[in-house]
Amino acid sequence: MSHTAHIPSHRKPRRSASKLALRAGVAGGVLGTIAVAGAAGPANAEPVTETIEMPTLGSLDAAGGLASAVAASAEASQQEALDQSLRSQEDAALQKAAKEAKKARAEADRKAAAERAEEARLKAEQERQEAAARASRDAARTQLSTQSSSNDGGSSSDSGSTASDSGSQTQAPTGSAAAIVAFAKAQIGDAYVSGGTGPNSWDCSGLVQAAYRAAGIDLPRISYEQSSMGTSVSLSNLQPGDILYWGSRSGSYHVAIYVGGGQYVGAQNPSSGVVQHSMDWDTPSGAVRIL
Repeated sequence: MSHTAHIPSHRKPRRSASKLALRAGVAGGVLGTIAVAGAAGPANAEPVTETIEMPTLGSLDAAGGLASAVAASAEASQQEALDQSLRSQEDAALQKAAKEAKKARAEADRKAAAERAEEARLKAEQERQEAAARASRDAARTQLSTQSSSNDGGSSSDSGSTASDSGSQTQAPTGSAAAIVAFAKAQIGDAYVSGGTGPNSWDCSGLVQAAYRAAGIDLPRISYEQSSMGTSVSLSNLQPGDILYWGSRSGSYHVAIYVGGGQYVGAQNPSSGVVQHSMDWDTPSGAVRIL
């Protein structure tokens, strides 16, 4: 056999120095305690037979685990407190949003109610104005019909019938002029619509054309064509049924019908509609007579 052959070692594996020191210190402390207790006891005392269990590394490991568990529990408690705080903030935000939404709905309802009330008021006012306009037109029709019948019966032959002292009043129209004036006055209160030709909305030339048609006379549709027809007359020598124009005779931009008494009827504009005005309200540029 070779002298250098490996001889297996029968020594036990070495333990780490830290573990050996720990165990030696624990054992020494326990033995020292026992020795002191024995020396202090009486001479005739019986030997101590109580078994003392020495702490092991396993118990130390258990203590470390307990510390870890305590630390984990503390961390979990802290996380739960944080979650609770976040939930409280979310609940507060939801309550605030719900309160603001409720307030917004209440404000919207209030505004809607106010708008409905205003619409109802405007509708009632419009209906009142329309009723008044219809009553005025009916009264005008009745008056004109009575005057026309009276004139046709010979009352116009009364030489005592003259204009007023101011010269602005004229004799009531008869025949075709009466029909034209009656039709124009009957439309007072109707709406103004550009291009309107009736029966409830007009523009200026549409109203004039329809009024003359009521007397059996056809006129062109456009205002400057209407003012170009007939014979030119001065504003001081007007008769009911004459056509008034604004602008030049061949280039007028607005027309109306003279109804007597220094008044005219015309489809004025979208805000006024069909109205009756004094000649002084908007003096026309000239007039023509078709009849």
